[in-house]
Amino acid sequence: MIKKLYNKKSKDILIENLEAETFNRITCSFYNYIKINSPFDFRNKLYSLFHTLNIFGRIYVADEGINAQISVPSHNWAKFLKTISEISELSDVQIKKAISEGISFYKLVVKVKKEIVAYRIPKNKYNMKIIGKHLSTEQFNSAINKEQTTIIDMRNIYESEVGKFKNAEIPQVEKSKDLLPEVRRMLKGREHHQVLLYCTGGIRCEKASSFLINEGIENVKQLKGGIIQYAHDIKKNGVKSKFIGKNFVFDARLGERVSDDIISNCHICNKSSDIHRDCKNDACHILFIQCQECERDLNGCCSDKCKEIASLPIETQKDLRKNRNSPDKRRYFKSPQL
Repeated sequence: MIKKLYNKKSKDILIENLEAETFNRITCSFYNYIKINSPFDFRNKLYSLFHTLNIFGRIYVADEGINAQISVPSHNWAKFLKTISEISELSDVQIKKAISEGISFYKLVVKVKKEIVAYRIPKNKYNMKIIGKHLSTEQFNSAINKEQTTIIDMRNIYESEVGKFKNAEIPQVEKSKDLLPEVRRMLKGREHHQVLLYCTGGIRCEKASSFLINEGIENVKQLKGGIIQYAHDIKKNGVKSKFIGKNFVFDARLGERVSDDIISNCHICNKSSDIHRDCKNDACHILFIQCQECERDLNGCCSDKCKEIASLPIETQKDLRKNRNSPDKRRYFKSPQL
């Protein structure tokens, strides 16, 4: 009998099943840069094991390692930890629980990728055996105050828009492939500085630190466990947070609050807000920040035009999307003015 290695249920059914669950789930993440000889075989093995434990989430596997964000039934948590410990490629990973819970994933997706973080830089530009020094929360807080120190946010601009470390420099990019060249440009003339990197869970800083060291920036350090571990540590130890705002996450929650600071504004009316939305118009799905008033006025859409489309019958919306460039339908799909 061939084991099921892909989800075959519709999104509506999966969400309905999720909402009917009578148990809690634990959202967590982990990664490991490690040689995986057969990514497809490893992917199939992982899917089979996690499917048996009713785990949802998004996992990327490549010959360079694994990157996972998942949701584990609380009653299967001990089994999950045992399963991980018995997989040689994962036995020493740091598993980071989410800062705050909520519905994060509704199905399991395990994909084989070229990279576990899509930086798209040549392999001769980094060496994963040579990476920046990991700093604990206390060490990172202390290092921030040193002279000739540069703090770099290794995330995309829409992530740092709602939360960041004070005095951090923000690369003005929206895609991972543009991040490393931009950071290198930002550090021109400051190669002698202490460079502190941080990201959501640490994975992006691993390869970024190796790349920067290869570029001649030797004093590179990174926040161990990323913002997620930092948030847990400051809460546990009663330390004042130097991270302000929310930690953006790539799941249905779209954010976890770290501090009470709101550092961003609604993209519609410019009022203070740090709530990311996914436009309810299925032909748009733009990610944007919206206050509660504008969400109510626009029914969760990013513009009046998208509100108009989203209010049409589903079949009409599908028909519009089929021939969106036809003269009689083009007016529906002009880019919203945000």
